[in-house]
Amino acid sequence: MQFHEFMEDQTFSPALIADALRTTRSEIAGTLGLGRDAFSRASRVRARKTQTRLRQMLEILNRVEAVTGSPLAAYAWFRAEPLPGFGGATPDQLVREGRADRVHAYLDRVMAGGYA
Repeated sequence: MQFHEFMEDQTFSPALIADALRTTRSEIAGTLGLGRDAFSRASRVRARKTQTRLRQMLEILNRVEAVTGSPLAAYAWFRAEPLPGFGGATPDQLVREGRADRVHAYLDRVMAGGYA
């Protein structure tokens, strides 16, 4: 997944991301803890919180895709895989809570051959 593939007018496009992940913009908004209307207006799509969460999700999916083999499998992992050491929270839950850095640290440990 290349970031530039998901950008329009220098912002991440929820529509392009949803198409690539074979889902809806509403589902992505919910996954990221954004309101249903977060993607309804250009001003809301460009909002810092919206763009930050989209970027964080894409960064994590990009890292995990190398292991899972596809963007769809990476997205499934992002939404469903409980992470050890985080009380069973999934990566999407951690991103919603503003703890994307914890997901990156977890991935760093696992990809370096360490234990979760």
